[in-house]
Amino acid sequence: MTITMRRATTADVSSIVDMLADDILGAQREDPADLAPYLAAFARIDADPNQHLLVAERPADGRVVGTLQLSVIHGLSRRGSSRALIEAVRVHADERGAGLGSELIRQAVAEARRHGCVLVQLTSDAARADAHRFYERLGFKATHVGFKLAL
Repeated sequence: MTITMRRATTADVSSIVDMLADDILGAQREDPADLAPYLAAFARIDADPNQHLLVAERPADGRVVGTLQLSVIHGLSRRGSSRALIEAVRVHADERGAGLGSELIRQAVAEARRHGCVLVQLTSDAARADAHRFYERLGFKATHVGFKLAL
């Protein structure tokens, strides 16, 4: 698979938001017509050295075809080790089913290793049964139950 994984830039925000909005759950909570809150969030993410908003780009045409956010979390547990959290994994609709998602995750895991993380964790909405099977095929185990509190 010929993709380049790189840090997102401000110019990528619109493409990322379009991918976030392009599913049943994202369509309810995202608004690609108003980029202002996304650009403000991007500035905070980009300024934090423990946040890695990554995009998958096709080198031939520079098109952004996937994204995810990798957060490095430093902690005291596991003998003071760091872990990585993968969030907001998206693949452009016309690229799905060709292995790009697997490549995104593989590269994110490699990036986590480069940052000295001892494990990679992620959450997936309970309604995303296909995503759960995808992550399990990549070796992730459903070892915990996640909880959220909307504020």
